[in-house]
Amino acid sequence: MKVVYHEDYNEIYSSDPASAAGRIQAVEMALRGKVSFVTPLPASREDILRVHTAEHVKSVEREGVYDIAALAAGGAIKAAQIGLTEPCFAVIRPPGHHASSGSAWGFCYFNNMAIALEKLKSEGKIKKAFILDFDLHFGDGNVNILSGKGYVTILNPTASDRNEYLKNVQNDLAQTDADMIAVSAGFDNHEADWGGLLKTEDYKYMGKLARDASRRNNGGCFGILEGGYNHNVLGKNVLAFIEGLEEE
Repeated sequence: MKVVYHEDYNEIYSSDPASAAGRIQAVEMALRGKVSFVTPLPASREDILRVHTAEHVKSVEREGVYDIAALAAGGAIKAAQIGLTEPCFAVIRPPGHHASSGSAWGFCYFNNMAIALEKLKSEGKIKKAFILDFDLHFGDGNVNILSGKGYVTILNPTASDRNEYLKNVQNDLAQTDADMIAVSAGFDNHEADWGGLLKTEDYKYMGKLARDASRRNNGGCFGILEGGYNHNVLGKNVLAFIEGLEEE
């Protein structure tokens, strides 16, 4: 499977956990030899301004993180474009699901998912999108930007029981008719990470559910990295999700 990755994602651009040394390397090492890496270009200013205000873009520039944030958004775009015809995953950072149109928090700067989906929609490549955001933390940026657009449905599973959590994901994906299944893939709800709920095998299962939904709807699917902070398990969890996306 094609995985979007750029060596610049290893850059330590801030002191937050998403930018910690070794985090992206842990994923790259787990995937090496098992996937085909594809190098992205930064998102254009036009693509970013389709989602964010000019003042927010200026604030990201003032923080000195515009280049890496634009590269992460470009990685999401690349994964979404590949995802139109085959499943794809993007190992990107900074994450993006806490970035709203005019503000951002939670280690995010630009909303990678929104930038990718809005580009596809503006180009007539998709009609409907379903976002599965299984990060531990509620993706308020995804909701703030996309929920009112009319073409996007968003699921942020909240169940505290693992089996109920997975059942909710299964049920919602079984009902969608979206021609693009997009996943904000945060792995911080793993049993060995901050949330302590999910097992590695659950990410493979959710990947398979996403892929099954895209096949049923004759559409595409892709995922992009959001959270996940235990470097000892992050790589194997990402790999499990990718294996689910690939499963026939």
